Amino acid sequence: MKHSTPPLAIGEFQIYWLNGGHFQLDGGTMFGAVPRVLWERKCPPDASNLIPLVNDVLLVRTVEASIIIDTGLGNRLSEKQLKIFQVESPWSLVDDLAILGLGRQDIDHVLLTHCDFDHAGGIVMGTEEGEELTFPKAVHHVHELEWQDVKAPCRRAQSTYWPENFALLEASGLLELGGDHKEICPGISLHRSGGHTRGHQIVEISSGGETAVHLGDLFPTRHHVNPLWIMSYDNFPLEVIDRKEEYFGRYCVKDSWFTFYHDPLVKACKLDGSAIGVCWPPTEE
Repeated sequence: MKHSTPPLAIGEFQIYWLNGGHFQLDGGTMFGAVPRVLWERKCPPDASNLIPLVNDVLLVRTVEASIIIDTGLGNRLSEKQLKIFQVESPWSLVDDLAILGLGRQDIDHVLLTHCDFDHAGGIVMGTEEGEELTFPKAVHHVHELEWQDVKAPCRRAQSTYWPENFALLEASGLLELGGDHKEICPGISLHRSGGHTRGHQIVEISSGGETAVHLGDLFPTRHHVNPLWIMSYDNFPLEVIDRKEEYFGRYCVKDSWFTFYHDPLVKACKLDGSAIGVCWPPTEE
């Protein structure tokens, strides 16, 4: 059995996309103030106005470390939650790692762009013995502002920061809170962006003169390439627009890859001016 998406090489590093659960969300929420007549041309909804999305956990294998970026939905959703979020392909992160010859204990770092349930649900997994940290030896990196909001969420955040995703982590000694810039290991660094949440952070991946950047929910799919196309889920929308313009300019100069978490078809792209350029894997779209 092989992964359908080949790994993307960044210098000496390899980036893989693992199944963190496929689901559907309301198309209007994914495109905010953008009129439906515009976004539905690119992303046609079904009769219930739902569009298909994925939660692609990124595995980055460097020379010295194995790193997970976000953790997907996890395997502990209730039947009601599975129905609400129209989960079509269940979380298979651990099985996907096994295909690559890796076990849960082989992961050195987990980088959380933020703590919404679709990104943090796989921190903990259900097993026959109960619940365990999915990656029991990995240091889990969260921005300090994000963790403050996890611990004391506002009314809006209460529906997406689920306490059951964090209790074991907090007690484990494997949680490390960071500031606005943090090097995880040579070639891998975290940078606070804000925008989507107060403590949202992006991941920069650099090796051999090549660069990829993971913008998390600032750039959830290729259809959000217009800086003004943002989500209703963004807590600080004007900040999202500013950060997208800043990062698009900065990383285009470096001919960087932009990696995706929620795009069902395209896992990474380069930008050609203000449009999608080369895609990974190659696509005719």
